[in-house]
Amino acid sequence: MNNDILELLKDSGAFMEGHFLLTSGRHSDKYIEKFRLMESPEHLDKICSLMAKQFIEDDVDIVLGAAIGGILLSSGVAKHLNKKSIFTERVETNMELRRGFEIKNNHRVLIVEDIVTTGGSIVELIEIVKQNNGEAIGITSIVDRSTQEVNFGCNYKPLLRYPVESWNEDNIPLWLKEIPLTQRGRSGK
Repeated sequence: MNNDILELLKDSGAFMEGHFLLTSGRHSDKYIEKFRLMESPEHLDKICSLMAKQFIEDDVDIVLGAAIGGILLSSGVAKHLNKKSIFTERVETNMELRRGFEIKNNHRVLIVEDIVTTGGSIVELIEIVKQNNGEAIGITSIVDRSTQEVNFGCNYKPLLRYPVESWNEDNIPLWLKEIPLTQRGRSGK
């Protein structure tokens, strides 16, 4: 499956090389523009189906994602699981449930994410689940690009593990500094 996902990313133009500022604030020479993949209903449905299949036996009550990419993913995964889908939005710097969305006591929540670099957004989603007395029973993403495995305290099943090095502002390699910086879509962190 991993090779199929990587090929899908490349074929859709989602896999890019250059100098990028990531949502995490780190710099990288590789970027995955998830919306190049998700602009195709066929590709989006395939990704969501694969994500859902990983948790089909886990008695999910609700699927949670984060705006913007997580809206499409949570909805698509929820469709394949025949469950409800909700999403959070960033208000200033805080992730919040809005629009009347709620996680009820003891709801078993599947968290979906697009691209994971540091896992910060997932940690925020887990905290929202806990604040609402729900249980995060699993996490999935299209790509886990982290170079060190992140332990979220529950079952994490990315479709593709593709470690990509990234750097803080103060330790960007000279060769990368020579490439003009590109800022793609960012979540507002």
